[in-house]
Amino acid sequence: MYRLTNKEISDLIHTAFSIRKLSYSPYSKFAVGSALLCDDGEIYGGCNIENSSYPVGICAERTAISKAISSGKRNFKAITIVGGFMDNSNLDYCPPCGMCRQFLSEFCDKDFVIILAKSLNEYKLIGFDDILPFPFS
Repeated sequence: MYRLTNKEISDLIHTAFSIRKLSYSPYSKFAVGSALLCDDGEIYGGCNIENSSYPVGICAERTAISKAISSGKRNFKAITIVGGFMDNSNLDYCPPCGMCRQFLSEFCDKDFVIILAKSLNEYKLIGFDDILPFPFS
């Protein structure tokens, strides 16, 4: 796993919580925010965006990665994910869905770190290989 500084972790968690407020989730009421750390230190945030045709929506993780890729970035160190129902202040850990795990595998190496956060001070660091040991490639 990449070694992340306390500042990097803190910045990622703060960004994910901030961008979660922008989630467009009128159907599920489940708001997710993510923050992707590029190898150059730049952070791209993403939130989930739903659609009445449910499969057409996009998850926060894929939004963040799409923003980074479309800005010319290709090398990533970590992503933070925070999520839960909009009316619930007691969040639990929100791991990426299977589609996002596979999407991440296209752009992230084995040292990539996933940070799951319940609050600014409660979080877990997980190696990418632990969350998707056998990616389709």
